[in-house]
Amino acid sequence: MRDLLHALTEALGLLASGDPEVAAIIGRSLAISGAATLLATAAGVPLGYLLARGRFRGRTLVLALVNTGMGLPPVVVGLVVWLVLARTGPLGGLGILYTRRAMVIAQFIIATPLVVGVTAAAVQALPEELPELLRSLGAGRLRTVWLVSREAQLGLLAAVMAGFGGVISEVGASMTVGGNLRDSTRVLTTAIVTTTGRGEVAAALALGLILLLLAFVVNLALTLIQQRRGA
Repeated sequence: MRDLLHALTEALGLLASGDPEVAAIIGRSLAISGAATLLATAAGVPLGYLLARGRFRGRTLVLALVNTGMGLPPVVVGLVVWLVLARTGPLGGLGILYTRRAMVIAQFIIATPLVVGVTAAAVQALPEELPELLRSLGAGRLRTVWLVSREAQLGLLAAVMAGFGGVISEVGASMTVGGNLRDSTRVLTTAIVTTTGRGEVAAALALGLILLLLAFVVNLALTLIQQRRGA
């Protein structure tokens, strides 16, 4: 209990002091995970919609793969991305291993199945006959997709929150493809691992509390938007 109180005091002190290194780590964490979430949303929402409303051979298998992908171990994703981006890998020529771009790619792979799966579930929860009804009222294909998406907007925001929550707190993939380089690829989760390894328990707990606070603030903002639109 004493350690937790010490960590809370230190976390508040770090935030209040405006420590440039901590501020940079927080900004880096938000930038990388935010970019990965935006990319996953752009790719995952349309895919989720197609899986929910499309009728094609193998659809059930694809849904099962997506649902399995929602539980992908981040460290395994990191290993695969590392193998692809390593000098001897197929994309080694890009030279982006141990950079923020590599971290965005890994986090994008982690977040996308979450966004696809939650989106598909949200759209499938709507009445089956809704698209046909909208088309009978004169809505074109794109208009129908837009209106159905509006009906499922609470679920779509939940998909974004799931994607962001899945990547802001992961450490395995970020450590593997980012290398935890100071002033370059170190984010909150990898900084926690580093400080813990040095025996700085209070500092690690303080960073952990900052991570929780950051995730809470972002999800609170998304939840407020979600509830306001659902009112």
